[in-house]
Amino acid sequence: MKRENTGAKRVERTRAKQGAPDGLVIVDKPAGFTSHDVVAKMRGMARTRRVGHAGTLDPMATGVLVLGIERATKLLGHLALTEKEYVGTVRLGQTTVTDDAEGEITASTAAHGLDRSAIDAGVADLTGAIMQVPSKVSAIKIDGKRSYARVRKGEDVEIPARPVTVSSFVVYSAEETEAEDGTPVTDLLVSVECSSGTYIRALARDLGEALGVGGHLTALRRTRVGPYKLDRARTLEQLQASVDDETGGGLPVMPIGEAAAAAFPRWDVTLDQARLLTNGVRLPMPRFDDAGGRPAAAFAPDGTFVALLENQGGRAKSLAVFAP
Repeated sequence: MKRENTGAKRVERTRAKQGAPDGLVIVDKPAGFTSHDVVAKMRGMARTRRVGHAGTLDPMATGVLVLGIERATKLLGHLALTEKEYVGTVRLGQTTVTDDAEGEITASTAAHGLDRSAIDAGVADLTGAIMQVPSKVSAIKIDGKRSYARVRKGEDVEIPARPVTVSSFVVYSAEETEAEDGTPVTDLLVSVECSSGTYIRALARDLGEALGVGGHLTALRRTRVGPYKLDRARTLEQLQASVDDETGGGLPVMPIGEAAAAAFPRWDVTLDQARLLTNGVRLPMPRFDDAGGRPAAAFAPDGTFVALLENQGGRAKSLAVFAP
């Protein structure tokens, strides 16, 4: 195993032939791939079945998809709960069964000449803490079955609204154009910062409904998951080229400790505290002002990532232990 230290940009590179790497890989997901497709590709590159992802992206969407390999899979459920950023295109004037461009068009309404102030008012109503009804073809389970599976069987699915937070919803431009069927439509270039569980296609649907013309999402690119941005992401082709590199490259993996330090509040503990935490002892734990409900990452004096911890009544509960 080779390691190179470049400060904050440190990357651990491991040859696949020497065994599965251990850490995060930030992928720039291509259009047309499901998140599971990307996981399958990574399993081949890393030569391990132990690969998962944090936060699903629809096949149409591109951008940041965080993958965990080996022990780093224990971080994924917690990383999935962090804030995300997107850029996308909302088409006003047409409604689809999936609330995005992959679904059949169910209604068309001429959407030229829309008042920009009305658009901005609709966007404002969808910003902040809101109640959102996810798309009927989402992966949410209704009575134990995926909603999209029920819809495919012809069932009429009702998904209850749930709370989400849209920190920022910005419209950069509005372009009047024509859809393929000749419908006058307006395309909005937008960016969104939101909490985990927010459906951008549902925002498009709800904005179109509020304006009385219908709407759906035609393009989406995720630019950030928590602290991980597109500048750290690599395409599948780039990752495969690193694996195939015979000069010592290997798969670029972000070490678990670096990933945890970037995503969670840091708690530096003593050697004795590290030993006790590793053994599951619930030590008194400080509260972190910037936690925002997230767990904290404990580090030993030598920089070893010890455990991911939750504060329960002022004491540390281990969510995942990483120290040997």
